[in-house]
Amino acid sequence: MGFQAGIVGLPNVGKSTLFNSLSNARAEAANYPFCTIEPNVGMIPVPDPRLDKLTEIVKPKNTLHTLVKIVDIAGLVKGASKGEGLGNKFLGNIRECDAILHILRCFEDDNIVHVEGSVDPIRDKEIIDTELQFADLENLEKRLEKAKKLAKSAKREDKFRVEVLEKAIAHLEQGKNARSLEFNEPEQLIAKEWGLLTAKKVMYVCNVDEGSLPDGNKYVEMVKEAIKDEDAEYIVISAGFEEQLIDFEAEERQELLESAGLTEPGLNALIHKAYYLLDLQTYFTAGVKEVRAWTVPVGATAPQAAGVIHTDFERGFIRAEVIKYDDFTTFGSEAAVKEAGKMSVEGKEYIVQDGDIMHFRFNV
Repeated sequence: MGFQAGIVGLPNVGKSTLFNSLSNARAEAANYPFCTIEPNVGMIPVPDPRLDKLTEIVKPKNTLHTLVKIVDIAGLVKGASKGEGLGNKFLGNIRECDAILHILRCFEDDNIVHVEGSVDPIRDKEIIDTELQFADLENLEKRLEKAKKLAKSAKREDKFRVEVLEKAIAHLEQGKNARSLEFNEPEQLIAKEWGLLTAKKVMYVCNVDEGSLPDGNKYVEMVKEAIKDEDAEYIVISAGFEEQLIDFEAEERQELLESAGLTEPGLNALIHKAYYLLDLQTYFTAGVKEVRAWTVPVGATAPQAAGVIHTDFERGFIRAEVIKYDDFTTFGSEAAVKEAGKMSVEGKEYIVQDGDIMHFRFNV
């Protein structure tokens, strides 16, 4: 699994249309709020031309992409944290995700109603932010109540927990998201326990009309200005255009992309940016039985990378045989790489690099 992301936003901003284009799942996309009653879930293969190239060279029996789980969550409205609309049920769906894809409507269309009556992506963003902040505040206030009772014991760690909670609550009460709150290392250890919604990594997806591709419009400029101080990414996508691409063959699809000024589908760009946002990278295993992509955090060691395949691999790790992707494609086979002296043997301290082709030796 690569990561799990939740698509959030107000009703009728293009969430289900984007989900359809990402997963080709054909979720219902109706012109009224709450057509997504249960969250649609799509398992999406991560596009990676390097995997295609390795498959072409090795000719394995199977090729396996790493997968991204996308959850299409029903539209939130004002008061969701207090149960309005579909309320806390969907806040719970967000809590399970690694990242949030926050869809902002950046197009005008009189035929598609807006729950707030007009197009204003900054107002829409603030509505969602506020509801998530309220949910986080409720979470923290309950924790603070318990922490204060424990702090009566006069233990330093209990008092410190109260201090960290109060710091976070004060920040959220200013209308700020938890991801912009700076914690030192001891504070971070405590904050990780909370599972705050506004601490999650977020990518703002500016949903534009096809005519505003590839660079956006005035609404996108508003979003860029509003998020410039956030630890966040943004991307310009036309969900309707992306959904149309599904119905075309590869050659026609490429022609359509080029006509819109794009070099790749929005799906590819979105996933690449999400990997960057979440500090993730890809390594490969390559053999005649299977060529496969694996996702690991940036900075992962060789044993940790082995553990993604199976915990026994990490536990019994001996060494990793590593080939750089460029060397493999240059020499054309593992044997040729070895003969050229380009394969390295690495131990437990080796830090995995994006694109490494790895073979692990381990004791069972």
